[in-house]
Amino acid sequence: MMNSSKIDLETIGWDLFFEENFSPYQIQGLVPGRITQVQRKSCIALTEMGEIEVKVSGKFRFDNFEKGAYPVVGDWVGIKKEFKDDKGIIQAVLPRRSKFSRKVAGRVTEEQIIVANVDIVWIVSGLDNDFNIQRIERYLTLASESGSKPVVILNKSDLCDDPDGKIEQVKRIAPFTPIHSLSAELNQGLDTLNRYLGKGKTIALLGSSGVGKSTIINRLLGMDRQKVGPVRESDSHGRHITTYREMIMLPNGGMIVDNPGMREIQLWSGGDGLNDVFKDIEEIAQHCRFRDCVHKSEPGCAVKDALDKGELDPRRYEHYLKLRKEIEFLSIKQNEMVRSTEKAKWKNIAKYGKAMRKLKTGKD
Repeated sequence: MMNSSKIDLETIGWDLFFEENFSPYQIQGLVPGRITQVQRKSCIALTEMGEIEVKVSGKFRFDNFEKGAYPVVGDWVGIKKEFKDDKGIIQAVLPRRSKFSRKVAGRVTEEQIIVANVDIVWIVSGLDNDFNIQRIERYLTLASESGSKPVVILNKSDLCDDPDGKIEQVKRIAPFTPIHSLSAELNQGLDTLNRYLGKGKTIALLGSSGVGKSTIINRLLGMDRQKVGPVRESDSHGRHITTYREMIMLPNGGMIVDNPGMREIQLWSGGDGLNDVFKDIEEIAQHCRFRDCVHKSEPGCAVKDALDKGELDPRRYEHYLKLRKEIEFLSIKQNEMVRSTEKAKWKNIAKYGKAMRKLKTGKD
């Protein structure tokens, strides 16, 4: 049963940006709604009149070949509402202010948009055996590309003998990013997160399984709404208790998105996020002899010189090269994908045109 309570759209993120982009659809008699769940054949959206089930129209499917054009959690959409059934048809997805994307798992080169129109991304990492500084660097790179503000949350401080040491590790790779240490299980330190909550704000939690994302949400909600489960003692990895993405209204206003733990965190966008996260290396690279220096064996490489002098962490240097190589390879595959998608698009258009001519003339 859908929730029919009336909703103030500004509470869930509606503002002038979306209002201006919605104006053409308002003329068409559509109503705005925000996607809170994406299911296999339909979505759940919040509208002024409450929660409804929605599906994309046939025309939308015909006009959009790429999966990235389809609604995801956090999207604002234009809906033709069927009042008798509390259902609706999605006619349009409004432009996104921000989006958190990754490459889909496996060999296919395709963008997977995790969540859209998020103001703040909480990158959650456990301070137990699951702590991984390179994973945090990867999440920061993705977050920097998203247009959202990243915040690092180090959970399970009660299970760590040296939380200050691990906080210092994160500070070294993210000196300008807010970092908070807490224990959601013991309900300690969560008050520091209140500064990010409020009417109209949208927050997404990202992190691997077992880091405590659902527990944090339960504490903020003041109730055990999200399922939680145990983690393995050997490596502190958890089972995928959260199996789908969901945006939830918070008691004091705003929205929060619970995400399933991601086994693969492959990059999608270009190198701007990498430059932001590895700004220290990029600044050193400005002094390389050659502008196209790849920082391996070139003469006059300032990055290699800093490495030899002990001014640059070897682990960080190696991870930087790995991510940069990944982005370069991805760029090649993306260009191939664009050509393939364009070819398929025009093939479908030609096929449709031929079918229409046949229908009108009765001839092939």
